[in-house]
Amino acid sequence: MPSIVKENYLKSLYHLHLRSPEISISELGKSLGLSKPTVNDMIKKLHEKGWVIYEKYKPIKLTKEGIINASLIIRKHRLSEMFLVQVMGFGWEEVHDIAEELEHLNFEIFFERMDELLGFPNVDPHGSPIPNKNGEIINKNYKTLADFSVGSKVVLKALRDSSSDFLLFLNKKEIQLGIEIVIKQIEDFDKSLTVSYGNIFTEVLSHSISKKLLVEAV
Repeated sequence: MPSIVKENYLKSLYHLHLRSPEISISELGKSLGLSKPTVNDMIKKLHEKGWVIYEKYKPIKLTKEGIINASLIIRKHRLSEMFLVQVMGFGWEEVHDIAEELEHLNFEIFFERMDELLGFPNVDPHGSPIPNKNGEIINKNYKTLADFSVGSKVVLKALRDSSSDFLLFLNKKEIQLGIEIVIKQIEDFDKSLTVSYGNIFTEVLSHSISKKLLVEAV
């Protein structure tokens, strides 16, 4: 089995692990778009590598080694995204697919140099934490914009959704990380927010959008 396939499985397992330490074959298959028999066969191989604990008819669990290896793949991905934005001038909506390729390079010195050139960032262009060289992640417990009340002034720190469609939507609205947002009104009916930020005096954001914006009070 090519290492790229193993790493993609491991990364999907890690993201599911963040929701629950016990992962079913069916939910892993759904996240990867693969059948249960295919997933089952691959999980046995990951079990042999010591990355997961697998017993027939029981949920999958990531081992400590599996968690560290997954974190190191995510580190390479997020460092690559930061490099593409900060050094190469790509838009934050353009970098995911390129980083998906770069994350499978197994040249540690390449990513160490990348990290150094960037000034050792701890977040990627979307505000997601970059694991350190030991695979450790420091997660910030940001609230969503939807959690705040009228009159609140907050700073956009991260996103719950980094899909290109959502990022293009934010581009159109001139919303970017670090921008200060003031909540002017909350609609009782649908919880949509009227806000101001930057050069935008009045903008209405739906409840679903405001729940994807992770912020910190000023």
